[in-house]
Amino acid sequence: MGVPAHLNQDSECTIQEQHRFMPIANVIRIMRRILPPRAKISGDSKQTIQECVSEFISFVTGEANERCQRKTITAEDVLWAMSKLGFDDYIVRPSLLKMCFGQ
Repeated sequence: MGVPAHLNQDSECTIQEQHRFMPIANVIRIMRRILPPRAKISGDSKQTIQECVSEFISFVTGEANERCQRKTITAEDVLWAMSKLGFDDYIVRPSLLKMCFGQ
């Protein structure tokens, strides 16, 4: 007995959504770095942050891709997009990285 078409489409949609989001383990790791050591994180909070982070990444990389018109975007493309979109405060300049890591 086959699966009804509408159920199959829902499953397909869920799988596509999962590929669109940043892995939840990575999101939780980032959240734990910022929050106090004994902070509890609800499942809804994890999911909401996962969606927001993924949307932010899509937003910035989409802008970078419009600029470069290539299959592969570079760090320079991402930095340019972040600046254009008004996220200058979040940009770590290469000179700062060099100073911090001595490379």
